[in-house]
Amino acid sequence: MSGIEGKVVAITGASSGIGQATALLLAQRGAKVVLGARRPERLEALTARIEAAGGEAAWTRTDVTRREDLDGLVKLARERYGKLDVLISNAGVGLISPLDDLRVEDWVEMIDVNLKGVLYGIAAALPVFREQGFGHFVNTVSTSGLRVVPLQSVYAGTKNAVRTISEGLRQEAGDSLRVTVVSPGAVRTDFSERMEPSAKAQIDKLMEIALPPDAVARAIAFAIEQPDGVDVGDIVVRPTAQN
Repeated sequence: MSGIEGKVVAITGASSGIGQATALLLAQRGAKVVLGARRPERLEALTARIEAAGGEAAWTRTDVTRREDLDGLVKLARERYGKLDVLISNAGVGLISPLDDLRVEDWVEMIDVNLKGVLYGIAAALPVFREQGFGHFVNTVSTSGLRVVPLQSVYAGTKNAVRTISEGLRQEAGDSLRVTVVSPGAVRTDFSERMEPSAKAQIDKLMEIALPPDAVARAIAFAIEQPDGVDVGDIVVRPTAQN
């Protein structure tokens, strides 16, 4: 049996990009996936696609800036499948811009989604994992936090905050829970759609060398499929051409 088969995996940001690719791959390998995102029509279509291929999936509209939505995602997993093995906190926004532009609303949104959204996921899943005696947090961060560059300081700050919190969580988790941080580099997604023009131009140029989302999905699957007692703590996945 695969180390993924039969596991119940909840995924935020599941309606596109890395989240969607991860849902498809894990379902193909026998996981029961519970999908959360803000676009219900995409979640419904993705669930239908998984089920048509013989997989199992459930979904609920999830805005990670709302703590009750994360509680609902975890509750759905337990009610539908009886447990939760893995929570993948993947939802994120990258509203990068020069600090001089003072796009404070964008800064707040990145903090709310990228940082507080992960914390709300931890708050929802950690008591469940403790009660079960097992569980795995997988948090998507970014190589932007490893190599900070102009325009990305606030975005990188939110991702590095998640990196720090994840390491603290790992140390507090004990020997029955696992914590993995995945740092993707350039990935072909709709990441740049809402950026201001100069930032969008920078990211769109990077897309020329970007990875497909399923490359990151395979890395996430690798961490999940490890046997009990093996905790893959930190994975960096980026194009070979990326500095």
